[in-house]
Amino acid sequence: MKHRDAMLAALVMGLAVTCAHAQDADPARLQLEVAAGVQVQATLQDDGRIAVVLTPSGKRQVLPGVTDADGNARLSAEDVDFDGRPELVARAAVGMVNEAVAVYRYVPARQELVALAPIPNDRAQCGDLMGLTVEEDNRTLSSSCRSGPMWYVDQYRYDGGRLYLYRAERLLMLDDVLEPYVFVKQTADSGPLAVWTTFDSDGNVLETAIGDGLEAPRAGSPLLRVSGHVRVARLPLYSQPGDATTKRYLVRDDRVELLDERDGWVQVRYDNPTRGAVLGWVNTQP
Repeated sequence: MKHRDAMLAALVMGLAVTCAHAQDADPARLQLEVAAGVQVQATLQDDGRIAVVLTPSGKRQVLPGVTDADGNARLSAEDVDFDGRPELVARAAVGMVNEAVAVYRYVPARQELVALAPIPNDRAQCGDLMGLTVEEDNRTLSSSCRSGPMWYVDQYRYDGGRLYLYRAERLLMLDDVLEPYVFVKQTADSGPLAVWTTFDSDGNVLETAIGDGLEAPRAGSPLLRVSGHVRVARLPLYSQPGDATTKRYLVRDDRVELLDERDGWVQVRYDNPTRGAVLGWVNTQP
């Protein structure tokens, strides 16, 4: 399923859950056990903040929370850090399709709830934890948001107690400039091309691949690369973006996989029958 459709489905489900809670429980109040013997009573205030009382300590906190345009939100208990204990989660609709999310984890050393914040990474498209989906089977958090006509997905994982950006996308406007050199077959359901990038916990790039910008890769699996065929008789293959000369060429009908893009230069991989994998850069703006 395209992740734009998945996010719309999730939003509809979320609205249904909110309605159900309104019928059989107070959606503005929640009690949960955040650690052995530690209970939290959370109450949504009129200003959107969350009043919290921890027992047996009796400690009180007021958390920022999130709200929609009418000051409403819904509270839930979700195991967001995969430790077997729930976190306090607040969700609220933002605009027509986006959902703001705030997560609060119990920190035993401080005996209080602390906001969950990913390590800053300017590659994240959504910025905050938006439309949060907890993928327990691969221990991944997916944050999704819509900007203009496009859905974006940021995937996060834990390194110890640190939440880091594991995978993100960067949309490309390559279709027209790439087509004269490499033909990539598109269908009616295909989205714009995007560079998907996988990071380690220190923010280093582990892999990149150009793929469908509307098809989020499965977390934990290698990135899938779109492929195309060379359309010109001889296509120069450069070692680095910006190189002026090269002795390497691709020829018409060579099949290449698309890996990355930098300022109009596209990195490709060609499987040479005798030499194996050959990597290089194609200049789409000569």
